Amino acid sequence: MSDDPIGQSIASLANWVPPDEPPTGQRAALHRLAAAMRTVAEALTDMQADEADLIAAAEAMEQLGARLEATRTGHRPWGFAESAPAGDARAMFDRSPVIGLGNPVAPPLRMEIDGDRIIGRANFGAQYEGPPGHVHGGIIAAAFDEVLGMAQARTGRPGMTGTLTIRFRRPTPLHTEVVFEARVDRVEGRKIFAAGTLHAGDTLCAEAEGIFISIDFSRLVR
Repeated sequence: MSDDPIGQSIASLANWVPPDEPPTGQRAALHRLAAAMRTVAEALTDMQADEADLIAAAEAMEQLGARLEATRTGHRPWGFAESAPAGDARAMFDRSPVIGLGNPVAPPLRMEIDGDRIIGRANFGAQYEGPPGHVHGGIIAAAFDEVLGMAQARTGRPGMTGTLTIRFRRPTPLHTEVVFEARVDRVEGRKIFAAGTLHAGDTLCAEAEGIFISIDFSRLVR
């Protein structure tokens, strides 16, 4: 793991949770922009704007997209030193489609450490709808993958998802705080077994089991 800075960043649980002090500068602005884009995404699901307003909004978004596209570097750096401005390894986690505060696709899930458990809290908006009024099963699967992934990272030699099995018990409501919990069950060689649950209040909505295979993450970017 000493020659795997990406694996080291993943294994450091502090990188998965929000820092005690809010970010400043460029990173704070990125989080603000992503939050604004989430608001737009949810508004698109049930708005009643007329054609003129939609055209104006589309033109504004196209201009914004072109402006941001011009700033792209053409590559995605990985690892602590490459992706972490001012030595902050959390910068890599900003890109996560599940917990990334800098990624407008993310709900985002808010992670906590509670003893041997990992807690993930979310409030899914309308852009994540599957069955009417409820969260899409694929979104729940992605969230479980992230929460179980953080749980297995605490072994100190994290891996990638080998299998993820989910049992859906009840529909998961939108616009409701829901809680994911996960913990490591056991480790067998390179295999890390983790399990978790999803609750909306007292209602068990889903259960999950995952097998993660410990790897050298630096091999992915060579």
